[in-house]
Amino acid sequence: MSRSDKASPGVGTPAAAGAKPQGAPGFLRRHRLKFVLAALVVIPLLLFALYTAATLALTYSRGDRVGYLQKLSKKGWICPTWEGELAMATMPGLVPEIFSFSIRDNAVAAKVNELQGRRVALEYAEKKGVPSKCFGESEYFVTGVRLVPAP
Repeated sequence: MSRSDKASPGVGTPAAAGAKPQGAPGFLRRHRLKFVLAALVVIPLLLFALYTAATLALTYSRGDRVGYLQKLSKKGWICPTWEGELAMATMPGLVPEIFSFSIRDNAVAAKVNELQGRRVALEYAEKKGVPSKCFGESEYFVTGVRLVPAP
């Protein structure tokens, strides 16, 4: 047999043709299922966190409500908030309208608690679409309070 009849090593083999050698698959191929499952969990959680942050950062409306502080209590096990009610009466003798509110700041809650039973003006910010009661049971978040003299 002549030298030209013998096949030279590597000719006609996959390694010589530029293909990957047969061995362990690449890192991404081995862990593709883990990446897909992680993406299916992480992406919705990230979107939920971004939506929650946006609803808490953006304010739909701001204003003041004047009335008599009727109730204030701290509620919740995991993320407690202060929940309260303000009785707003337009004229003496009429049934008051109840304004329910939430307070997330303990300093504001302490100030509101000092003025309980008195006529006050609550400064609030309305937050629409907050996805959980964990941030407050009401969509009205009190940001400040001031004493109003009785009429």
